Amino acid sequence: MRFDGKVKSQDELKALQLEGLRWTVNHAYNDSAHYRKKLDEKGVKPEDIKTLDDIRRLPFTTSKDLQEGYPFPLLSVPMEKVVRIHASSGTTGKRKVLCYTAKDVDDWADMFARCYEYAGCTLKDRVQVTVGYGVWTAGWGFQNGCERFGAMSIPIGPGNIEMQLQFLVDFQTTVIASTASMGLLMAEEIDKNGLRGKIALKKFIFGSERSSDAMRQRISDLSGVKLEELYDIPGLTELYGPGTGLDCRHHTGIHYWADYYILELLNPETLEPTKPGEVGEMVVTTLCKEAAPLIRYRTRDLTRLIEGECPCGSIMPRHDRILGRSDDMFIFRAVNIYPSHIDEILSKIKDVGSEYQIILYRKESSKDHMLIKVERAKRLPDDKEKDKHIRKEIEQTIKKQILVSCDVEVVGYGELPRSERKTKRVFDNRD
Repeated sequence: MRFDGKVKSQDELKALQLEGLRWTVNHAYNDSAHYRKKLDEKGVKPEDIKTLDDIRRLPFTTSKDLQEGYPFPLLSVPMEKVVRIHASSGTTGKRKVLCYTAKDVDDWADMFARCYEYAGCTLKDRVQVTVGYGVWTAGWGFQNGCERFGAMSIPIGPGNIEMQLQFLVDFQTTVIASTASMGLLMAEEIDKNGLRGKIALKKFIFGSERSSDAMRQRISDLSGVKLEELYDIPGLTELYGPGTGLDCRHHTGIHYWADYYILELLNPETLEPTKPGEVGEMVVTTLCKEAAPLIRYRTRDLTRLIEGECPCGSIMPRHDRILGRSDDMFIFRAVNIYPSHIDEILSKIKDVGSEYQIILYRKESSKDHMLIKVERAKRLPDDKEKDKHIRKEIEQTIKKQILVSCDVEVVGYGELPRSERKTKRVFDNRD
């Protein structure tokens, strides 16, 4: 592969990681007042980093560091070397802004080009980019990676479904880059408009949000794209943007680009490493990022590492799909629940569609209640007795697996909102 990196063994990869870790700590210490202060407070000097295990001596970086350093947090190069900024939303009103040097932009494009390779794309592919442009990283990431890879890019952006469908037909698009929600919306429109025999679509690459197994199956059924040609691409603005990994067509986990960053999986409460197979928070340290390097950045994303070798033969390690975020967790009747818990349960119930809502509310008795709205599968008619069976199965399964009681409302297929971006599925209406 043209963009698969220069390392050919695990030993070479570890040697490269150590070299990159030492470079990053030295660069951050000498060129960033913010990082110098944090490292001094921990009593760590660049020369103290002698092995990869020494990463645990380093301080953590959080979104609070980015917000407090606004407008140019973690900046570690002179401003004249910055060629671009990107931003994502912040929780305190200030956006998380990241600076990029020309090398950072090039590295990001190379990483993303590798994603297209792992997805089995070729120079003959035509990639319709339906995610947002502007200060957001999504559109530019897919675009720059596609151009670096060498395929044709169609930079339409989100929305305008009529134009999206016209481009699918007129330009014979072969790959759609989208959120999973947009992918479902497009698949439904392809089916509704009878386009499957008129288009050349053969792949979806999803970013920005988790896609359930039920949603992926629905997208495949409606669009005619094979299930194995649906790919997940992780990424966050702080770590370049989307394109920091991809699951290959064997779908045994997401290969992440360990020659560009170190991934630790830590217990979000104890900040100790998780055991093999356990879910933990993704903590990332960049190896060659110039403008805004990351040292043990707490992403809040939750996943698990996957051991062993992938059938594709890549030496790049793997993690599971993003299972949720540590700050997405909600407490219901003293039980910690992640939306992914409910997502997984609903995905295994055959008569349920892919869209759902979780509504939390509190009655006058001050007791918390949870209502789960689900769509019945498209093939099912409006049948009260069948809906009653679906409700009972969901309520009993959630009671058994999550140990809480809930109410379930079954609605017709297509009644819950679709989104061109990320679909909001949790509504906490408690005081």
